Amino acid sequence: MSIKTIGRCLGKADDGSLWFFCTGCNLPHSLNVGAGLGPRWGYNENADAPTFTPSVLSRYRMGNKEAVCHSFVTDGHIQYLSDCTHSLAGQTVDLPEWEAAWNSW
Repeated sequence: MSIKTIGRCLGKADDGSLWFFCTGCNLPHSLNVGAGLGPRWGYNENADAPTFTPSVLSRYRMGNKEAVCHSFVTDGHIQYLSDCTHSLAGQTVDLPEWEAAWNSW
């Protein structure tokens, strides 16, 4: 899958999904927006300061540990909720620049 930079903090994959880099997880997260099958998020169409609704919840396994990342992405900021298992739980940070984060990942 190819991901193309479409703004300061977003990439867009061939399948139309939007990607942002999560500083808390040190991983990219992807979302499906617009009409279609499966879970979908609202998107403000601003690739430099995106807002996605509703919240973004990611559960995944890292080794033998269950990880949770739960956030609101609003106007280019990511507000990590208290149920996150990473060190940024309860904090709000700017979304990093997509291309730099992706290339250093």
